[in-house]
Amino acid sequence: MDRVSSSEEPPTAKTSSIFIYPIKSCRGISVSQASISLTGFRWDRQWLVVNSKGRAYTQRVEPKLALVEVELPKDAFTEGWEPTKSSYLVVRAPGMDDLNVCLGKQCAKADGVSVWEWSSSALDEGDEASKWFSTYLGKPSRLVRFNAVSETRAVDPKFAPGFKVMFSDRGSLDALNELLKEPVPINRFRPNCSILVKGCEPFSEDLWKELKINMFKFQGVKLCFRCKMHQQSIRRMGLLALNLMKPLKEFRSDKVLHPNKKQQGKVYFGQNLVCQESLTEGKGKTISVGDCVYVFSKASSAAEAVA
Repeated sequence: MDRVSSSEEPPTAKTSSIFIYPIKSCRGISVSQASISLTGFRWDRQWLVVNSKGRAYTQRVEPKLALVEVELPKDAFTEGWEPTKSSYLVVRAPGMDDLNVCLGKQCAKADGVSVWEWSSSALDEGDEASKWFSTYLGKPSRLVRFNAVSETRAVDPKFAPGFKVMFSDRGSLDALNELLKEPVPINRFRPNCSILVKGCEPFSEDLWKELKINMFKFQGVKLCFRCKMHQQSIRRMGLLALNLMKPLKEFRSDKVLHPNKKQQGKVYFGQNLVCQESLTEGKGKTISVGDCVYVFSKASSAAEAVA
């Protein structure tokens, strides 16, 4: 691993976009800033849509979630903001009236909620939200919220959903779009939450192991393995189907990046990061579009990057 810079030197890049996904597997929100909490960025993946057994739906099994839009109060992304009884999460979908979920109400506890390897309790958003999602999906469903008071979300390197942030640079996205008939935005890759930067060479983020954004330290854990959900969900919904996997395989497969390692037929785009400051409490933890990115250490080659 090479030491490459200090915060006294010019920045390697600057943040150009930040995306938050309040309801897992639904559409995200582009924000100008995001506060760092003990569970990652505030409001990211705070809600789940679950079936009658409490198991979370994903786009793999419920592709209609790809059309669900969410909106939070504009001030919700400023540091220190707290919801009131007049603050709402607004949920929209084709053919449905808007669902307004009060952010300041008391919710009943729902036991037996699970997503991937995590299983515990959550907060049930009530019968109105349940009826809305049940009608939209055509099966019994409920909307539940992460119980930040009593639960924690471990960051497990074995599972991509465990990572707090997906990180990529604009040049990498541009390089991919040059191979496509129609360009795709970064949210096509369905990150947990996403930081997009600009000002560096395409895919240079593959090598970044220790970096700082604003005053916060991030650790590059491993390259982000891309599943087929981002194209399957769109194809099954009858929307524009773009085969992203084929061009990615040409220059982003494990065969290309790690030819001397065991091949698993995977392709990679972006880097999974963990913010060290998210493990501690405190004020002033906000990342904004335009913040400088400093890289302190990186792998010496793509072959040494962890995947």
